[in-house]
Amino acid sequence: MADARPAVSRPLSPHLQIFRPILTMTMSIVHRITGAGLYFGMALLAWWFVAAASGPAAFACASAFFGSWFGQLVLFGFTWALVHHALGGIRHFIWDLGYGFGLEARNFMAKATIVGSVALTLILWIVAFVVA
Repeated sequence: MADARPAVSRPLSPHLQIFRPILTMTMSIVHRITGAGLYFGMALLAWWFVAAASGPAAFACASAFFGSWFGQLVLFGFTWALVHHALGGIRHFIWDLGYGFGLEARNFMAKATIVGSVALTLILWIVAFVVA
C-alpha cells in the first residue's frame, strides 16, 4: 500500500517573479534580445545583397523599402542593436579577463553600454547623412 507520509517540505527555488530587476539583469536580457534581433535583421541585409545581384528592378524595390521612413526606422534599430550588442560583447570580454566584477564597475559598464550605444548610433547616422 502507498505510504501516507506527509510530503517533505522543501524550499522552492526562486524564480523571476520574486527578483527585483536590476540594471545588469536588464542589460543581460537586452543583450540576448539584440542578438536575436541581429539574427533576424541579417535577413534584411541578405535581401539587399540578393536584390543588388538580381538586377535593377529588385534593387529598386529594396531601395524603396530602405528609403522609406519605416525602412529608415528599421535600419536605425538594426544599427542600435548592432552597436549595443558589440558594446555588450566588450563588457563580457572585460569580465572574461577577470575585471569589472565589483558592484560599481558592473553598474558603470552597464550605463556606459546604454549611453555608448545610443551615442555611437546617433554619430553613425549623422555621419552617414552628412557623407550621403
